[in-house]
Amino acid sequence: MDTTTRPAATETITLGGGCFWCLEAVYELVDGVLAVESGYSNGHVKNPSYEQVCRGDTGHAEVVQVRFDPARITLREVLEIFFHVHDPTTLNRQGNDVGPQYRSGIYWHEPAQEAVVREVVAEAQQAHRGRVVTELAPLANYSRAEDYHQHYFANHPQQGYCAFVVAPKVEKFRRTFKARVRAA
Repeated sequence: MDTTTRPAATETITLGGGCFWCLEAVYELVDGVLAVESGYSNGHVKNPSYEQVCRGDTGHAEVVQVRFDPARITLREVLEIFFHVHDPTTLNRQGNDVGPQYRSGIYWHEPAQEAVVREVVAEAQQAHRGRVVTELAPLANYSRAEDYHQHYFANHPQQGYCAFVVAPKVEKFRRTFKARVRAA
């Protein structure tokens, strides 16, 4: 009999919903989420810098990788939060952030995730009367964002963008998903 301790099963999904600071701030509060990392994915430049991605010509989206415990929160629930805290109906835009780097996207890590992703997106399409423009694809060419982007809202809550853009999304999450907010 194998008596070695095995790590708990975890799952990771990568999500783009505009500026990564917004999604990171929300998912860091979600019970069952183990880690959130801001980064860039699904573009054609290897290891781009923030400045390169901001120019909008690398093909990358600003994303967060969300690692979670599927015994505590399902992929479906992770995606339901995603569709609630960003606007999936605006192509290459979230609020004043405009460009392909701010596109809505779901990038799966495992082939088995694709079916759940497509099912939740179909439901979102119905709820938004067919206007969802979220890109769906396997994860490709991911790189971690610079250190100063990690935990940005937690470290800079009074910064203008955080106070006026990120904080309302965090509060919307807290109000709508009270049962999913991590205990302090």
